Amino acid sequence: LVRERGISEPGVLVAAARELWDEATHREERYAAETLLALRPLRGDLSLVPFHEHIARTGAWWDHVDAAAGRVADLHDAHPAETAQTVLRWSTDDFLWVRRLAILSQLGRRDRVDRDLLANVLEPNLSDRDFFIRKAVGWSLREVARVHPDWVRAYADSHDLSPLSRREALKHL
Repeated sequence: LVRERGISEPGVLVAAARELWDEATHREERYAAETLLALRPLRGDLSLVPFHEHIARTGAWWDHVDAAAGRVADLHDAHPAETAQTVLRWSTDDFLWVRRLAILSQLGRRDRVDRDLLANVLEPNLSDRDFFIRKAVGWSLREVARVHPDWVRAYADSHDLSPLSRREALKHL
């Protein structure tokens, strides 16, 4: 529809995504909203940060949060300081899905990952007993291990990771 009608105006895309998300009666409508948010005209748009948090709070499940994390990863390149502040705040939020959003917010950044930020985001979540947090901790470290294996080994050795987080982090090392 976007290509067919030539819609590329960011405001129109955001309005459509917001309406799809908030008025959804089926999961597929929310997936469509997430697809709109991933389009090039919206990548790196800092004004979408509250919407990504809204998705984590109202979607409250791994599939929506993980998709939103990919959009936040785009923001790290465009607005590193602002994004870091937000992600640090999210990392201590009371709501586990917002914390998961923070933990996964650098997935896919490969050699551009901010390891200090990641360590600061992980720290308040290492003792969390929730499966989805533990899995996210391990997954985020496993992704970093692709380009910084020694850093991940050292991190895993010097921190009290849950067995699940440790297994995920060291899976390919």
